[in-house]
Amino acid sequence: METDRIFKRLEALVGKSALERLREARVALFGAGGVGSWCAEALVRNGIGRLTVMDSDLVCETNINRQLQATCSTLGMPKVKALTERLVDINPDAEIIGHFESWNLQSSESFDLAEYDYIVDAIDSLGAKVDLIARTLAGGNVLFSSLGASRKLDPTRIRVDNFWDVEGCPLGKHMRKRLRNRGATENFMCVYSNENLPALSPEVADVQDDMERRIHGSAVHVTAVFGLVLAGLVVQDVVGKQG
Repeated sequence: METDRIFKRLEALVGKSALERLREARVALFGAGGVGSWCAEALVRNGIGRLTVMDSDLVCETNINRQLQATCSTLGMPKVKALTERLVDINPDAEIIGHFESWNLQSSESFDLAEYDYIVDAIDSLGAKVDLIARTLAGGNVLFSSLGASRKLDPTRIRVDNFWDVEGCPLGKHMRKRLRNRGATENFMCVYSNENLPALSPEVADVQDDMERRIHGSAVHVTAVFGLVLAGLVVQDVVGKQG
């Protein structure tokens, strides 16, 4: 199969020079869950030729309702392994690298963010998320971040805005305080929703996963849109650059 033919319709939309820039763009995506998995798929289907994905979780039953690579046949696999195998099957010519680990103090010391043109944040953990963002802003990479996608049902409430202008997102409020404490006050674009559902009923609040952790309710028609919009921000930025 000629992989160039995969992107004929994209080439008809953006042109040859933009398609080549997409092939050469270096993107690092952190998080391969309900948001990150759909972002990764959209990036590769839109011609991104060099993608690195980092995630430390295994596929479990509660992922199946919203995560792209989560199926009955991938249960127990590292999410990043199941996802990268799928991405290579979409475009065998792409350079897809998976890191089965989480972003933390140890991994951050060995992971060179400067090697990438774009950093995409789809991390769930608040501490890791803030650390990645602070380090990325200090390094001057182009950053796009996903805020909270759980406890949302209305995809029409999803927005894109400068992080410091976000209103109605509890996660964003917590992040702002921590980022200011790190001295990270630079602008960056994020995807968020200003929908806040009412307080959970007792029967919903008691739902737990296999490790007896409380589950934050989420639905694929919201998390996927978050991920697709993140990918769109990368693609639009690449296409908008002059050749």
